[in-house]
Amino acid sequence: SWPTPVIFLTASGDEYSVVTGLDLGADDYIAKPFRPRELVSRMKSVLRRCSGTPQPLLEYHDISIDTSKAFVTKQGDELFLSALEYRLLLYFFTNKGVVLTREKLLSEIWDIAGEFVNDNTLTVYIKRIREKIEEDPSHPTIIKTVRGIGYKLG
Repeated sequence: SWPTPVIFLTASGDEYSVVTGLDLGADDYIAKPFRPRELVSRMKSVLRRCSGTPQPLLEYHDISIDTSKAFVTKQGDELFLSALEYRLLLYFFTNKGVVLTREKLLSEIWDIAGEFVNDNTLTVYIKRIREKIEEDPSHPTIIKTVRGIGYKLG
C-alpha cells in the first residue's frame, strides 16, 4: 500500500517553514488562514497523485526488493542492510538506468540521516552495498560507476 499522504496545515507560512515541511516529505503545505474549498481541492489533488498502484516487488539480476516489507533478497537469501543502505538501494532500483549524480545521492543520504554527510560517506555506503549484492564487488555489474558523474543501476 502507498504511504499515507501528508498535508501540513499550520500558522507558519514563512519560506523556511514551507521548505522544511516539504523537504521532510509533506505532499502539500497550507498556511493559515486558508479557504475551506481550497483545502478540499488540495486534499483531492494529493489523493489523486497518491492513489496509483504500488509496485511491491522490484527485481534486477538476482536481487529482489519487497517494498511492502522492506525485505531484500539475493538468489532468494535475505540480505541484511542498514536503513541507509536499504533506502539507497531502493533509490537505485526506482531509478533503474538513470545516471544518479553524487550530489543527488548525497542529498538522498542527507535527507534520510537528518545530518550532514560528506562525499566519503557516500563512497563507503556504495562499497558496503556492493559487497552485499555484487558477485565481484571490485568489478560491479549491478551498481556501476559513471566516471566523473556518479552511479547507475544497470
